[in-house]
This record gives sequence, C-alpha cells and structure tokens, in this order.
Amino acid sequence: MALLHPDKALAMIEALNPEPRTEVARLEEALGRALAEEVLAPEDSPPFPKAAMDGFAMSSADPGPSWRLAATLAAGDAPARALARGECAKMMTGAMMPPGADKVIRVEYTREQDGVVTLLSEEPYANVIARGENLRKGERVLGPRVLSPQDVGVLASLGRAEVRVAVRPEVGVLATGSELRNPGEPLGPGQIYNSNGLQACAQVSAAGGRTRYYGIVRDEPAVLREAVGRALQECDLLLLSGGVSMGELDFVPGVLRDCGAEILFHKLAIKPGKPTLFARRERGSGGSSPRPAYVFGLPGNPVSAFVIFEVFVRPLLARLLGLRYAPRSVRARLAESFQRRDAERVELRPVRLERGEAHPLKYHGSAHLNALSGADGLLRLEAGVSRLEEGSWTDVRLL
Repeated sequence: MALLHPDKALAMIEALNPEPRTEVARLEEALGRALAEEVLAPEDSPPFPKAAMDGFAMSSADPGPSWRLAATLAAGDAPARALARGECAKMMTGAMMPPGADKVIRVEYTREQDGVVTLLSEEPYANVIARGENLRKGERVLGPRVLSPQDVGVLASLGRAEVRVAVRPEVGVLATGSELRNPGEPLGPGQIYNSNGLQACAQVSAAGGRTRYYGIVRDEPAVLREAVGRALQECDLLLLSGGVSMGELDFVPGVLRDCGAEILFHKLAIKPGKPTLFARRERGSGGSSPRPAYVFGLPGNPVSAFVIFEVFVRPLLARLLGLRYAPRSVRARLAESFQRRDAERVELRPVRLERGEAHPLKYHGSAHLNALSGADGLLRLEAGVSRLEEGSWTDVRLL
C-alpha cells in the first residue's frame, strides 16, 4: 500500500471542523486560553481627546505668544468650562482636553510666570490623542486566538472582567508495551523506561489540552481493548504510543476497529514516524448529539512520537479549540553540508540555530531522544532530496 504524503495527512486534519465547547473565564484566569468569541470595542478609545504629554492646552487659532493660565488638569479630571480666547490650561499626560483647545505645547517650549504662559519655541505638533484614534466603537479588537499577556491587557482596557473561552480538550495518553516501566521503578532484563507517556503529557499541556494519563498497558489485546474503549468514552482525543507497526504484538489497529473506530490513515511517507495512525469514533452521552473522539497511534520510538505530535497532533488540538495552528519557522543558512541515504520520504531532522545558521545535530535515528534536548527546530528535507549543500538557505520549523 502506498504511503500517504504528510502534507495530505495534515490537510485532512486541518479540514476537520469540530465544534469546541465553551465556558466563561475571569480575565485573571484567561492567559493561555483560546478565545472563543469576537471582541468588539464597546466605545471609542480613547473616549475623549486627551493630552499626549505634559504641557499647556490652547486653541491653535489663538496665536499667543502669551496666554492666561485658566486651569490645571490631571488625568481623571473633567474640565469645568471651555477655554476663552487668550486662555490656556496646564495639562498632565492623559488629561482630558478642555473644550476650545486642540493643541498642547510641551512644557519645555514655554515659560510659566505669575499665571501667564509664554511661548519660547514653536511647537510643530498637536500632541493630542484624538477621540477614537486607537479604536472606534464596534471595531473588531480580538478574534479566536490563544490569549497572550498583551491580549489580557487589551481586554482589561475595554472594561472586560471575563471572556468566553474554549474548554480545554480532554486528551488521554496511553503507552503500550509489556517492556515498559515507569520512571523510578527498577528495570529488569530487556525493559526500558516509559518516556513517551510523560513526554506526550507535557506536549499536551504545552498545546493547551488537559491530560488524562492512563499509564502503561501490556501487549495483550483484551487488556488494551478495555483501556482504549474506556478512554474513547472519556476523552476528546486519545494518544497511543507503540503497537501501530507490523509486528506480531502491534495490536492497536485491530483493537481500534473492535472499538468501533474508523481508521482515516495509517502509515505516512515521513521520517521519523512512518507507522503513524489516525482514527475517529463517534460518541455521545445520554441525549447529547454525538461528538467524535479522535485517536492518534504514535510510533513507539520517542523521537518519532515527539515529531509526529508537533506536526500533526498540535494542529488537531488547535482545531478542537476552534483555532488553526500555524507553526513558527525561520530561514537559516545550513552551517555544513548534509547528506542522507534514504530519500524516499519527507524527513525532519533536529538542528541547532546559532547566528542565522542551522547546525545539524549528531543524530542516530528515532530512538535517539536526547538529540532533541539540544534542538531549536526541525529541518525539513523533501522526498527525493538526498543532499543539501553548506550555505544553502533552508526553512527551520521552530520547537
């Protein structure tokens, strides 16, 4: 069976349009949550013309060069009256402009003495922030996105105490393999520690999901079937690691079919990560309309599991939050020539970035997990490309 190109697999994921559940969060708890509404400006910002700096407000039609000081206004003060001809008001930055004034002369361009302000140097600028200069009432301010600290500040400036956000998807993580042991346990002959499970939990949290960790399941179909069936009822997305290849103990594809899941793709033209599986099962509870539960079968090798999560699982989590995931990338020069033997698949290789150059890391394959700890990004080599020359420009997907 021909391997599916990774770009086609990604297009299938990005075409999904699940309806995210939403809830209201207080603004102080909204950082990192996915905004689930369009936020419009409730009024003009600023709602009145105000001084952009300390100085003296007057009418630009009143040439001076001297004015009587009629008022002193700080931010938060409301002017008592309009300025008459020959008058000015002393302004603090942010103060509301009095009626009749349309210009602020900076304090350093003036001299104030005995209630009279005299111009010492021409002021070339108005130094006034006009009403609605930043936002007009009804203007779109924010749309669906992961809320950053500056977004929280913007929402606060609009007077919002709370905001509607997407409910974090419930993501089950289950590691398959009778050879696996949990960190902290002693290892017997032929046994290894379960890094994929905890690595996936960390990636889920970093991507905005909420993790349900089911631990390790032995390579026994009945045991795996019970664990997968329960997880599919409890989770929006299930991540399985291992058991998806062609070995005698790779039970995941058959177990998923037994649980009523439809396998949407299995095996990709990508390195690492060829055995990757993606499936869906419709589910519902009580009288609610069915909601799909999605499944990723991740390869057992830890670098494969990490890379497949970044390339395919992150975009799906974004769709479950009502968002579209756009990975960040940079252009960099290759610091040294790079050659590979097998060029039949798209390959992603860990690189370190330094001063605009991409340095390929020492990398022994998809079991070489510690290579990722020194990586800043992934270099993509297209199928059919076996060599990249030193100094050539390339795109690096940031981690």
